[in-house]
Amino acid sequence: MVIVDVVMETYDAEDFTAWPIAEPSSDRFLALSGRMSPADVGTAMAVIFSYNNISVTHVADLTEAHLEQHLTEAEALIAPGGLRFRDINTGVSIAPGCCFGLENWRDWWDVVRGQEPWLGHDPTPQITHVGHVIKLQQHDGDSPSIGMTRGELSSLLTTAQQHLRGFLNLAGQWATVTTPGLADRLISALDDHLVITITD
Repeated sequence: MVIVDVVMETYDAEDFTAWPIAEPSSDRFLALSGRMSPADVGTAMAVIFSYNNISVTHVADLTEAHLEQHLTEAEALIAPGGLRFRDINTGVSIAPGCCFGLENWRDWWDVVRGQEPWLGHDPTPQITHVGHVIKLQQHDGDSPSIGMTRGELSSLLTTAQQHLRGFLNLAGQWATVTTPGLADRLISALDDHLVITITD
């Protein structure tokens, strides 16, 4: 059985002190979903602020104008991470590739359509289509693989979107308490730039 996690790399949350965050996991991946603790949501938001170079030394420093200035200059909010696929029967795991962030997660729909898009590097997810079956490997060669049909991948991507929607809802609750002055704009920006609720 193959499952999917929406994961965010948490290296950029190191030494972050503007608001409470959780202790990092050993693999430095944080799974996003509607079941996260407030500290985990704080970690995800710390990564987003740090990775996008939005300066914040104390939460009271943040204003909607501050966020708008960044969005105008950078034109995007991006986040390190992506989709991680795991076969719970074999233990094989395919981690997201570097430089292919959460903002690109919808490119996996191209795989459902029979394409082989670039999905990052180091580690590099490899895709092979054999009829309606998709084989995922972390590297070229004889590395362990995960197999699924296009229909199964489609269902997993729907699950990934549900996880992202759950995270967005919790992020909204977090922002209402932690950054009330820019809660609506922040969550709107996250939704837009991580293309969470948009329908194709």
